[in-house]
Formats: sequence, C-alpha cells, structure tokens
Amino acid sequence: MLGNTLVGRYQIISNLGGGGFGETFVACDTQLPGSPLCVVKKLKPQASDPVTLETARRLFDTEAQVLYKLGTHDRIPQLLAYFEENAEFYLVQELIEGHDLNKELTPGKILSQEEVISLLQELLAILEFVHQQNVIHRDVNPHNILRRQPDGKLILIDFGAVKQIATQVITPQGQTLATVAIGTPGYIPGEQAHGTPKLSSDIYAAGIIAIQALTGLSPEEIVKDADTNEIIWHDKATVTPEFAQFLDRMVCYDFRQRYPSATVALQALKELTQPPTQTIALTPPSPPKNINKPEPKKGILGKILRTIFFLTVGGVASIFIWSYINSNNAIELSKQGNTLFDLQRYQDALEVYEKAISLRPDYAKAWNGQGKTLNKLRKYKEALVAYDKAIQIQPDYLDAWIGRGIVLGNLQRYQEAIASFDKALELKNDNSEVWNAKGEAFSNLNQYDQAIKSYEKAIELKPDNYEAWYKKGLALQNSRQYEEAIAAYQKVVDLKPDYEQAWYNLGNALVNLKRYQDAFAAYDKSVQYQPDYYQAWLSRGNILLNLQRYPEAIESFNQVIKYNPRSYQAWYNLGWSLHQNQRYEEAIKAYNKAATLKQNNYQLWYNLGNSQYILQKYEDAIASYNKAVRYKPDHSESWYSRGNALLNLKRYQEAIASYDRAIKYKPNYQQAIDGRNQAQIQLQGAKPQPVIVPILPFPNSTNPPQTTP
Repeated sequence: MLGNTLVGRYQIISNLGGGGFGETFVACDTQLPGSPLCVVKKLKPQASDPVTLETARRLFDTEAQVLYKLGTHDRIPQLLAYFEENAEFYLVQELIEGHDLNKELTPGKILSQEEVISLLQELLAILEFVHQQNVIHRDVNPHNILRRQPDGKLILIDFGAVKQIATQVITPQGQTLATVAIGTPGYIPGEQAHGTPKLSSDIYAAGIIAIQALTGLSPEEIVKDADTNEIIWHDKATVTPEFAQFLDRMVCYDFRQRYPSATVALQALKELTQPPTQTIALTPPSPPKNINKPEPKKGILGKILRTIFFLTVGGVASIFIWSYINSNNAIELSKQGNTLFDLQRYQDALEVYEKAISLRPDYAKAWNGQGKTLNKLRKYKEALVAYDKAIQIQPDYLDAWIGRGIVLGNLQRYQEAIASFDKALELKNDNSEVWNAKGEAFSNLNQYDQAIKSYEKAIELKPDNYEAWYKKGLALQNSRQYEEAIAAYQKVVDLKPDYEQAWYNLGNALVNLKRYQDAFAAYDKSVQYQPDYYQAWLSRGNILLNLQRYPEAIESFNQVIKYNPRSYQAWYNLGWSLHQNQRYEEAIKAYNKAATLKQNNYQLWYNLGNSQYILQKYEDAIASYNKAVRYKPDHSESWYSRGNALLNLKRYQEAIASYDRAIKYKPNYQQAIDGRNQAQIQLQGAKPQPVIVPILPFPNSTNPPQTTP
C-alpha cells in the first residue's frame, strides 16, 4: 500500500497499524493546498461473494453517515471522505496529532482520585454527545482515546460499529453472522460479548479505564468475584466511599444496574463533585425524660427568668446587628471586586469576591462576580460552579445565566451553552449580545442555519453590532454562501474599518468567487491594519502568484517568514516565486528551508530539482527527483526530469530507465518518449540532439506551478 494513491487523491505515506478489522494508514490529500495529512482506514469484508459485499456496502454507507454526523463534535475526528475500491472499503478521517492514553496509563502508575475524575468528566462529555445520537462506541479503551497535542484535550477515535463490515458474512440461508467480536478484551462487558451492546456498555468500558488509572493494574490483572462477576478493586486504590460507589455502578456486571447512558453518569459525577447546596437542618436534642426536677425557690426563679429574658433579647439583637454588618460588608466588598474587575486586576478581584462570599454565602452577586472573574482567568470549571451557585440562590439572575452560557461555550459544551442562553432570553429577549453568543455556539456545532438566524436576531436588535455581522459572515462562508458572506463582511468594515480579520475573511470569500483583484485589495487592507497578520500576508502572496506578480509575491512571503519563520507554505511559495524571477540560488535555499519543515511533499522536491537542474547541478537535481518519486512513485514529471538530468550526465542507461518509468505512468507522454529515443541514440554513439524543456500549465495559487526541465 505504501506509495499507492487511492481514488487518484489519497497517497499512502505510512502504516499506523492493523488487526482483524483492517489496516490504518497516514496519507496526504494531494488535491488540497499543501497536501495535508489525513488518516485512511481500510476495511476488508471477510468474504467476497456478491451477497456479503452488497450487505457490507449498505452497512458501510450507513455507518459512514453516522461517523460524519459524529465528526461535527470537536472531540471526534471529522470524516473527510469514504469510498469503495476493489471490494475494499475506505474511510478518510482527520489526522489527530498526539498520543493515546496507553502512554499515560502505564503499568504500576497510579493516578489520584482528582485526576481520574477529571479524565472521566472529559470522556463522559464526549460519550454524552455520542449517546445523544443513539450511537454506541463499542470499543472504548485507552488505545482509542487520544490526547490531542496542541491543547491536551481528549479525542475519541475508532468507533466499533463500522468494523462490522469486516466481521460479517452471509450464510447460504441469508443469515448474517459475525466472525469476530467487536471490542477490546478487558473492556467489554458481558452483554456486548454476547452480541447485544447497550449504551451502558460504553459506561462499563469507561469505568474500567478509571479503575485501571486508580490502581495501576491492567484489566487482565483486576480480580473478579467468582460468584457475582463483580470487580474487586477497592483494596487497590485510595478513593472516597462515594466515588468508589460511583465506579462500582459504572462497572456493574448487570447492565440494568449501570448508569444507562453517559448523560446520567455525567450528572451523577457532577453531583458527587459539587458541594451540597441545600441548607442542612439541625435537629435539636430531645430533653431527657423521667427526671425529677427540684422546685426552685420563688425569688431565685424570678431572677433566673429575668436574666434569660435579657440574654435572649441581647443575643437576638446581636445576631441581627452582626448579620446587618456582614451583609453591608459583603455588598461593599462585591462593589470593590467589580471595580478591580473593570481594572482587569482579576486575581485581586477574585480574592475580594471570595471574602464577600465568606461573609455572606447567600449573596448571588458575589458568586456571579467570582464566576466572571474565574472565566477571565480561564478557570472555566470553577467559574461554572460559581455561576451555578448564583443561579441556585437567585434563579432569575440574568447575568449569571449569560455568564454560565459563555463558560459552557469555553468548555466546548455547546448544547448546554445554548440551553443557558435560551434561559437568559426567556428572562430578557432583547439582548443582542446573548443572541450573538447563541449564534456562536450553533456555529461551533456546525449548525450554520441556526447560527445565521441567531446572528440576524442580534443584528435586528442592534444594527451596529459589528461582531454579529462578522460571525454571520463566517457562518455564511462556511455554508458556501459567498455572495451573502461578502455583503456581511462589507458591513463589518463599514462599521469598523480597522477590523483586520473581517478584511482577511472578505478576501477569502472573494477568492472562492475567483475575484482575485478584489481579494488582493482586501488582504492588503488586513495587513495595513495589522502588519504582523502573517495569515493575511500568506494569502496576499498566493493571490499575487495567481496574478503572476512575482516580485510583490516575494515581498509578501518574506513578511510571513518574518512573523512566522516556521511556515512551510511561505518558504515553499517563496521558492517558487524566486524561481519564476530567475533567482535560482535563492529559490534553492528557500526550498531547502521548506524541506526542514516538511519532508514528504513530492512537489517540493520536484521544484527543488528543477531549480538545481537549471543551474546545471545535475547530481543535486537527481537526488531531489529521487525524493520526489519516493513520496509519489507515479509522478511521471519527476521521472522525466530525472531522465533529463541523467542524460546530461551521459548516464544513458539510467536515463532510459527513468524515461520508461515516466511513460509507464503516463503512456502518451511525448516529451518522455522523445527523451528516451534520444538517450537510446546517444547510447549507440550517434550525434546528440538538444533536450527540449517543456513548460507545464499554470496551476492554482495555493500550490505554486511546477517547471519541468
């Protein structure tokens, strides 16, 4: 498979692994700018008879559609494509950079209860979305949970349902049989092993992972009760009784006793980790019974009663006075916190809000202040707890509902965020900022139609809300409604002329309509307002390439490199621009720098070889062409150019072999045929003929043109 190109697009680069269900590869998408990497999964049915294949085809199509829907979640890889080739089925998914949890849950390593709770909260939140789609993962295990490299978030991969394609055969009687159980031993509950998985089967697997993390034991090492099949693990870990009870329910042998779904399990975990909110009623002790009380003397009794009366009155008065003082102090402290917050002194503000809460725990405004400050400090989970407390105290607290929605959005819990914004809008329907925030949550769920409606409502309430206009433009652009997106971005820059991102995305929308001159003008505006906006410089340079204005393109790409020296695309495009300006030595340096950042792009090596060839550095050119065909063995132009370099070195036999490879992949390649003929003549000692250097047509701006020596 290595080196092969599937459906003329996905070139296989390396093997990630395989098993009974198929194989997984890393590939590059040769039809997208920069040839981005992706994951290709090959699923081969157990049998190749027409009935099994047709059943597999239907199942594959159904499960691929499910995967596409699941991929809208930020913590599940996006499905990019799926197809069938030679009775084998392929999924193309987003490549996630990072490592799996097996690297963290090593034998003997024990995590704390807090660390495991954090892991479970994250994993159950992903499973909650999966279960809401009525989908069972079926193979939740550490190998299928990745820790994403850029942000450390957990990603759930490798859904088991699609593996049915590789496990089913059809009997002559038309019955469907599974040849292999789906799932990983140790993480599969009994009902799943018997072929009837439930949503709670995923809960079982998540619970096993938690116990594995707490004990440092692999699932095979965890002991089960011989009579009940329940897991025995309490003596191997240090946890609270409540958390132990929670995990016991997750991994209960009888699925009917488990949490039925991730939503229920997650709610139980939240209740476990949040402090009780209700007031605890204290029952006064009962007086002792059957005790003979001596009769006090009349005078003494009167004195005692008068003393009790004055003490009681004084005590009650003291309580009221003290409460009044605390209340006033809490209010004043909360105001002080607001001032510090406005001054962006967030840590100082937080300390003041905490003092206000300690004086008056039922003061909703102090909890709300704490929530908004924690949000600014990016302590989102703590902020959510504070907002929840404010709402428990004052259920109609508008600002707290809004803040809660914003924090949930920051936690990527977008459905819950929308529910909070809806509650805020029930309390006050004319808040433009809330409609805008709700639209953003819909956008993050890729529900662009709903997002656009929310942004339009925000704009209706506040026509000069340039942020809502901008977000509307993004949603329209993601929906490929480019004309409407352009109109929205134009409105943004009318309201806020220095909004560099609006100019940048206006340029992007114009590019999609092939209005390159207008796009250039938009990108130019963007970098005028923000000179270090390297993405805009890169897009500006690409447009200039398309317009064949190479000296200006060189300037743009140099600006990208100034602000982002590790931009592969900038170095690559700079090399091409310099080549077009006949500055070949500089082009070679740029290409070599690009190669240090990304080695597996055959076009880079091909173009580097071309610059070296023109300078008659034939040995260097051959080395570059060799790299090109290593990464794309069927690239006929590289084989042809390699043949030309060998011909100039009078290595005629090797040149003929190289031309033959070019012709193999492109049978009507006339230049390669002519080159081979000339090499054969040279080999026979005839008078040499000049080598013709063809020029390839100009490709798109994001993949610079290629010259062919």
